[in-house]
Amino acid sequence: MANKANIGDDYSLTRVPQSARQSLWSITIIRVGALATISQFILGAALGYGMTFWQAFWATFLGSVILQIIGFLLGYAGAKEGLSTSLLARWTGFGRHGSSIIGAVIAISCIGWFGVQNSVFAEGIVQSTNGAISLPVAAALTGLGVTVLVIFGFKLLSITASITVPLFLIAVSVGIFQTLQGHTISDLMNTAPAGDSLSIGVAATMVAGGFIIGAVITPDFSRFAKSGKDVFWMTTIGLLVGELGINMIAVLMALAARTSDVASIMMQTAGWLGVLVVVLSTVKINNLNLYSSSLGFTNIFDSVFKIKLNRGMVTLVIGVIGTILSVLGILDKFTEFLVLLGVLVPPVAGIMVIDYFVLKTHRKALDESRAQGTLPPNIEKLSIVTIIAWAIGFAAGYFITFGIPAINSLIISAVIYYVGKRIENYAKNDIHANVA
Repeated sequence: MANKANIGDDYSLTRVPQSARQSLWSITIIRVGALATISQFILGAALGYGMTFWQAFWATFLGSVILQIIGFLLGYAGAKEGLSTSLLARWTGFGRHGSSIIGAVIAISCIGWFGVQNSVFAEGIVQSTNGAISLPVAAALTGLGVTVLVIFGFKLLSITASITVPLFLIAVSVGIFQTLQGHTISDLMNTAPAGDSLSIGVAATMVAGGFIIGAVITPDFSRFAKSGKDVFWMTTIGLLVGELGINMIAVLMALAARTSDVASIMMQTAGWLGVLVVVLSTVKINNLNLYSSSLGFTNIFDSVFKIKLNRGMVTLVIGVIGTILSVLGILDKFTEFLVLLGVLVPPVAGIMVIDYFVLKTHRKALDESRAQGTLPPNIEKLSIVTIIAWAIGFAAGYFITFGIPAINSLIISAVIYYVGKRIENYAKNDIHANVA
């Protein structure tokens, strides 16, 4: 009975024990599935429409590598501690209240994107049935279907990804073959783009902005990794296959087709397989959206209200909410708001990385409690230094127009947090010395 009561909980408010850790394949297939999506194709096509192959390559490299490094560092911390992003944040600069804010930002972002992607998923079903199923009915079926999958936790996510990722790649390969017929790779690599010129800075911003939330929520999945080495391979393979691989294939397709609308081209050339690409893409990414959103909400209720909710039940509630909103079509109007939330996320990564790896503020408490399989008993409140660093990082990402906004906000918040904490610690030590 105890096991049934805990269905779907998935260690949402505790450390993941070593006995529950998963194989390198299990975590890597989820990472690749998060990146190998139709939205990644659309991004790559936009680059290929306005840039040469090598310009697009360097833009993708610059936009993704720094964030992959951040993803690895946070993922390593998540694996070592066995904690999700929002739970780990309690002892990496944000405290109890700050971690609940992070949980809210991640949860709202992910449930929002769940609704938007669910609409795409439903549209694919409508097209595949030639309109036999209406969009509202399809959205209800797809949203609730994904919700049921996610309720059962990480293991089912991995099983689903193991099925959908290979099918997705097969479907994509057919579309690529059809689109690239009559062209050689070397010719396309030297072809001028068909659209208006796109700068390296703007393109790198597009790449970075599309992945930043994925980098920050890496611990949600890496906490099931058996070692830091597995996290390294997970992030590296994700970068090579999901970022560079998918992006550059889409760039070649855009250069061959002389348009940025690669999604439509694939639907036309690959037939029902093109529809399958869209459907499988959204299944994979929506699994992750809903999973991270449920972890964020369980942390909020635990931090703010001291209520320990079952993650499976939380998943059911927010899945129903996201599905209803997508059926009503309301979430289409929230896209700009969701993009704005994306600017709030990079400073979180900068602060967490500096606190865990450089300042090591709570590392002793984490090490001692990890040996016992528990969590540190003491949680600090939200530091004023954290608030300042987060606010300035957000402002930098929003208002500074040169460079890559996501990376600007990440680096600036990290530097300000480091300096602020050093000053704070110096002041505390000085006070203690005077009192003594």
